[in-house]
Amino acid sequence: MSTSGESRGRSRQMRAKAEELNAAAERSTDAEESRRLRDKARRLQEQSEMEGRMDDRGMDPM
Repeated sequence: MSTSGESRGRSRQMRAKAEELNAAAERSTDAEESRRLRDKARRLQEQSEMEGRMDDRGMDPM
């Protein structure tokens, strides 16, 4: 697998994990736990987006 393909796969995994964390936050009855899960999900989503932008810039236009 190419490096950009690996990065896309990693980004996809991070987005999936962020979705799982958001779902867990919605199910949580503890407000502090819910906030912690949402914060972690947000950080993963941001990291995923950053890697996605880096992949886009590194792609060969040919």
